[in-house]
Amino acid sequence: MPVPHLVLVTDRHATQGRDLEGLIAAALDAGLPAVQLRDKDLEGGALFALAERLRAATQARGAAFFVNDRVDVAVAVGADGVHLGGDSLPAPAVRPLLPAGMLIGVSTHAPEETAEAAADFAFFGPVYDTPSKRRFGAPQGLARLGDAIRTATIPVLAIGGVSAEHVPALRAAGAHGAAVIRAVLAAADPGAATRALLAALGEGL
Repeated sequence: MPVPHLVLVTDRHATQGRDLEGLIAAALDAGLPAVQLRDKDLEGGALFALAERLRAATQARGAAFFVNDRVDVAVAVGADGVHLGGDSLPAPAVRPLLPAGMLIGVSTHAPEETAEAAADFAFFGPVYDTPSKRRFGAPQGLARLGDAIRTATIPVLAIGGVSAEHVPALRAAGAHGAAVIRAVLAAADPGAATRALLAALGEGL
């Protein structure tokens, strides 16, 4: 499957008390092409149950579904791929565990990491300031994003504080697309926020 241009990364703590699955459904109905389940603090059973529901929701709307870190959960629910962080198993070790056709994404925080990523796509960031990425240091900025994209051999999606207003600059830097959390999950209207992001990314993406 092709690498999506827009990925919504889940964080039920970013919803301002609203139902996560309802917000995701609204985004999917607005055309969201991909969801990544990343609620790391959920225990195995709860994570698996949520993954099953999100897999069903994405599949019903023709969207892709990825699971962060938990290769076992991704395979068990028939996800389209798995996303690996810096503390995850390395992508070459995960590849043989996955059914044919499943994608591997990786999180990167420096151009040299993106250049060496043995995956199908990479997230690079944080490009802009965002609470969820402050532990990774100061925002990388557009120049570093451009460096990462130039050294990469795989599609690179920008992450970290991304909004629809940022998309033209990200695309100008060469980004394949964007991964977002609060731009959709904290929006008053997640559907409208999704449509704005898709419009900024361009028709037909």
